[in-house]
Amino acid sequence: VRWGHLSISNPCPPTNSNNTKYFTMMKIVALLAVVGSAAAFAPAQQSRVDTAVSGKFDGELGAQAPLGFFDPLGLLASESQEVFDRLRETEIKHGRISMLAVTGYLTTASGIRFPGAEDIPDGFASFPALAATDDGRNVLAQMVAFLAVAEIANRDASWLDNVAEFPGDYRNGALDFGWDKLSDDDKMKKRAIELNNGRAAQMGILGLMVHEQLGVSILPGGVLPGQ
Repeated sequence: VRWGHLSISNPCPPTNSNNTKYFTMMKIVALLAVVGSAAAFAPAQQSRVDTAVSGKFDGELGAQAPLGFFDPLGLLASESQEVFDRLRETEIKHGRISMLAVTGYLTTASGIRFPGAEDIPDGFASFPALAATDDGRNVLAQMVAFLAVAEIANRDASWLDNVAEFPGDYRNGALDFGWDKLSDDDKMKKRAIELNNGRAAQMGILGLMVHEQLGVSILPGGVLPGQ
């Protein structure tokens, strides 16, 4: 097995007589790994948990089993609700961006391209490739413009007669998609799903980028973006 620059070899390679047993064991290990990683995406019940660190934010969204409100350094021990809400909004925004990033990363790694961009590599190598042509530089300029508009639009509009329902609520009285018809329990459940998926995606995109720079593929088929 190989992780980064570390290599662990099997001292007892499987022979023809125990191939079946060896591969069965590997399938079980892979299944356990999938089950463990899937737990990161599952919404945990919002229940108060007694931990070594307790305080006024124990009942907030995201303070869930098994860790409860995880602040081992006590960084929020003396902070206000306003500070907590600002940090929660930042966490949600980063989670949303990371979910889009993971989706885009895996999509391009699978070979899917827009028409005319078939020769653009995936991963980090896509940026210098785009910057090398006039059309590519136009694409980069459009990306910057889109990010600027998204940053302006995705915030609570203070000039409207509207109050955000929770940190990260950027509907501004215009978008709903049936949200107001949900019960309070269903709203909390969906918010927990988004928060957990965002947390997992932040770790996911970081892992993908780090392994690409290390030159070690963690994708099916040994695909290594940027190569």
